[in-house]
Amino acid sequence: MKKILLSILGIAVLAVAIAGIVLTRDGELKTPTGEGMVALENGNFEAFPLPDYAAKFVGDDYKSYFVEVEPNIKVHVLEVGSGYPVYMQHGLPTSGFLYRKVADELPRDQFRIIMPTIVGLGFSSKIPAGQHTLENHISWMNATLNGLAIEEAIFVGHDWGGPIGMGALARSPELLKGAVILNTVLDSAKEERDLAPPLVVANTPVAGEILFEGLVSIFGQLPSFQADPASMPEDVIQLYEKPVRDSGNAKGILAMMRMSPDGPDHPSSKQYRELEEYYQGREFPTEIVWGMQDSILAKRLSDMKKNFPNAVVTETQGGHFLQEETPEEIASAVLRVYSRIQPVAEE
Repeated sequence: MKKILLSILGIAVLAVAIAGIVLTRDGELKTPTGEGMVALENGNFEAFPLPDYAAKFVGDDYKSYFVEVEPNIKVHVLEVGSGYPVYMQHGLPTSGFLYRKVADELPRDQFRIIMPTIVGLGFSSKIPAGQHTLENHISWMNATLNGLAIEEAIFVGHDWGGPIGMGALARSPELLKGAVILNTVLDSAKEERDLAPPLVVANTPVAGEILFEGLVSIFGQLPSFQADPASMPEDVIQLYEKPVRDSGNAKGILAMMRMSPDGPDHPSSKQYRELEEYYQGREFPTEIVWGMQDSILAKRLSDMKKNFPNAVVTETQGGHFLQEETPEEIASAVLRVYSRIQPVAEE
């Protein structure tokens, strides 16, 4: 019996070791392909016909296309409307579709709403885990904005879309004319700070892979981040999850979790300091719209108020993904910011 138990234990240890090796592989570059072209004012871009499960969430007036930011790395962009550019950046683990309800609340003849998807998520290219750095994501999104020849914009940023989007704008400093800041983090770590428990596990080698790539699907947990779990029904979860799983490279989820800085020496901290210096050195109309039922970031509202002391603040009863629960509040903030920059825009 003792030999049998030792054999079983040995097999279990070997299985865990093999699983650890498989899960910790870096993953491969997966480049999506489109069909046809989409004509924009500044040129033609590779069109991406949306699959039925995604197309049902947006109208026929939406454009879906790729911007190739470097060889084989493509950013998927959803765009609708014409007029003043509004750049809306999502975070983890969603896609540009997160802003579809907000876009529906804005007049199509007044705003050009641009909703890119971060590399590694949605229909954008998937990359090896080691390439998921804040520097790369900022660089790729800046290249996207430059590729679209945008000269000015209102920025709406959420979750990782906050630092990625603000960092991208800092590389083209004259673009930003106004901002609506949702649940995100934009201040740099001045000292060592505690991460949320899930991020602590995520930053633990092997354990992070086993938990978030083997045992737990972050997509399946999305309803728990909401004030109303019903705001994340199964078809919406699949909207975010299916393109990542079907790509064969779902490394972006854990890799991006590991980008969260736990102190000033973290690899992401340099970019946080740069974008912090950028927005603190400029004046632009800003509103903060915050989901107060966000179990992750609700408590960080006080920090965001310090970052933008003159911002108008709207506290909602939404959860983390407040775009799915309180899109009207976000759209209203965009309209108010635009009203403050409109005289300048019309000169």
